Amino acid sequence: MIATLDDIVALYTRHGHRSYGEGVSQLEHAVQCAILAEAEGAPSSLIVAALLHDVGHLIEDDESAADARHEMVGAAILARVFGAAVVRPCALHVQAKRYLCATEPGYAATLSAASQRSLVLQGGAFDSAASVAFAQRPYAAAAIALRRFDDSGKRLDAGVGPRFADYLPMLARVAAR
Repeated sequence: MIATLDDIVALYTRHGHRSYGEGVSQLEHAVQCAILAEAEGAPSSLIVAALLHDVGHLIEDDESAADARHEMVGAAILARVFGAAVVRPCALHVQAKRYLCATEPGYAATLSAASQRSLVLQGGAFDSAASVAFAQRPYAAAAIALRRFDDSGKRLDAGVGPRFADYLPMLARVAAR
C-alpha cells in the first residue's frame, strides 16, 4: 500500500523510466511539468501537483494500458500525503482537458497524438452544461494551469535541468502542511 511520501518517491524510482507515450519517460514528463510550473511562478502546491499529477500511471500493470482513470487513482494516492491544493488539481487535470477542448477553439488540435487518443477514452470534450459545472468547481483554475503544464511537458529536447530528486525538499515541505 502506498501511504507515505517515501512510497510515492519509490514509485518514481522504480517505474519512472516507463514510456509516457510521447517519446519521454514518466519521470522526464513529471520534471518538465514541474519546471514549467516554477517558470510560471506557481505556488509550491501546484509545482508539486505538476510533478506528481500522473502518479496513477505508475501503478498500472501494463505500460501501454488504456487510460484507467489514472487521475483518480493518483489523487487517491496523493490524498494520503498531501492536501487539497495538490490533490484536487491532479484529480481534475483530465476534466480540464475536456473543458479546454469544449471552450477554447483550436485547443484540441494542439494536443499530442497520445492526448488526442486518451481524450476519446476519457469521454471527449465536455458539453456546455459540463463545461459550466467544471468551471465552478473549486481548484478548476489550478487544474487548467496544470493541464497546460501537462500539455507542454513532453519535449524531447528539454535539455539539462533540475532532476526529480531536486524537488524532494519541496515535496516534504508541502506534505508537512
